[in-house]
Order: sequence, then structure tokens, then C-alpha cells
Amino acid sequence: MLDRGLIGALALMAVVAAALAATMVDARAFDDTKYPDLRGQWRPVGGPMRFDTNKAWGPGQQAPLTAEYQTIFEANLADQAAGGQGTTPTFTCISPGMPRVTNAYGQMEVVITPETTHILVQHIHDNRRIFTDGRNWPAELEPTLLGYSIGQWIDSKGEGRFDSLEVETRGFKGPRAFDSSGIPLHHDNQTVVKERIYLDGADRNVFHDQVMVLDHALTRPWSVIKSYRREPVAQPYWREVSCSENNNHLEIGKEAYMLSADGYLMPTKKDQPAPDLRYFKPTPR
Repeated sequence: MLDRGLIGALALMAVVAAALAATMVDARAFDDTKYPDLRGQWRPVGGPMRFDTNKAWGPGQQAPLTAEYQTIFEANLADQAAGGQGTTPTFTCISPGMPRVTNAYGQMEVVITPETTHILVQHIHDNRRIFTDGRNWPAELEPTLLGYSIGQWIDSKGEGRFDSLEVETRGFKGPRAFDSSGIPLHHDNQTVVKERIYLDGADRNVFHDQVMVLDHALTRPWSVIKSYRREPVAQPYWREVSCSENNNHLEIGKEAYMLSADGYLMPTKKDQPAPDLRYFKPTPR
């Protein structure tokens, strides 16, 4: 007859085996072959500096801005031409926010899980989390630069495989801009961004993001199609990026300054006033 200790050990082994079996069943329940193959490292086609990569930078974007925000944009361009930063605050290493992160300033990776799709970008704070678990919009959203994204995988052909991801993002704070030229979004931060993400039908190493922005700074929704190409290597190099490392830009009050090579504060624009030094004692001469 088996003693009680052996019986207990066998019972424990049975429990552990059952738990492992359940885990294996759960793991098999997520069939990644039902999703588009978005593995690997991706880079934007046409570069990351323009919101619409099919048009020229800055005024060449022909952004459908209201008269008020066209004036703000032009003042921003003048400030940039004079050495300032205009409407875009990313020089301080804050996230570019949505929809500018779709420009993909760094190496990009798409990670699909059963309940969330992650878009990871090696840049500043660009990583996106798109919930695909069927949730509803929260009653209250904490405003963020990247917003809150809810998506749904679509099987548009009825073939039992998903071919596109439809996403809506809300819940923003600012300031945010469309791209490095400083095309502004409205100060009320009521932006809504809608996307459709899908692999190219002819080239499976290209995927597209159809982006539509609804914003009160615009006279109409602004839609563009962005494309990204997969790096043609099995094990791409992932470069570590730390925006604050060697960043010689800084903001004091509402003014942008720079650090010189020898570590001294210097202006970025002609006749720029020095910062308020009221809390510093004058250096004795």
C-alpha cells in the first residue's frame, strides 16, 4: 500500500500536470497564423519628417488648416527660420504624440497578442498600446500625448484570417503637431484619429497605415496613407535610443535655449533675452 507521503506527492504532480496542460491549451488558443505577418523591423517609406510623405515638407503639405491655425502655422515657420522651435516641443524629449508618432522616427516593431496590439518605436516615448479585447470607451479618459486606442481586427474577405486592423484613438493632451514642420493641432485637444492598418497586397514586406485625423484646427478630415518597409534581415540590429543623452536643447520658461560645446547657456535666436536669474546671486568680480 502506498504511504500518505507518496500519495500526496502524486496528487501534487497531478495538479501541476493539469495546470501545465491548461496553460498549453491557452497558448494554442492564440493562433498567430490568423493575423497578418507583421514580424520584424520596419522603417517608414519616404522618411519620417512629413505627415504626408507624398508631399513636400512644411507649406508643401497643404494642410487643410482653418485661417486661425494657418496663421499659427506660419508664425511657427517664422520662429523656426529664426532659430526657434515653433509649435513643436519634442526638442525637450517629450513624446511627439498622435498622430505624429505614425511618422515612425525610429525602428518600429509590431507585436500582436490576443488582447492588445503593440506598436513599438525606438525614438522617445512613442510606444503605442491598441486594445483589441472588445472593450468599450471608458467613461473618463486621462489625457495623454498618445491618447487611448481601441482597435478591432477585421476579416474583410471572410476567409477565417484577419487582413486589417481598424483603430480609433481619443483622449489627448497637447501641445502636439503633425510633423517636424510644426503643423498644429487644435488647442482643445479634441482630436480623433482613425486608422486602418494592413499588409500590401502585392508586397508582403510593406504595410500601410491609412490615417484620418479629425480636429478643430482643420477645415475637413485630413487623410493620408503611410507605408513602412520590413528590413530584409532575419535578425535586424535594434539601436538603443535615449533622447536625453547628448541633447543640447533645453527650455526655460517659454524660451528655448541651447548648451554650447563648452557647457554654457547660449541663445537660439538673434537678440533672444537671457532667462530670469532672480534666484542666482551675481558672480563676484
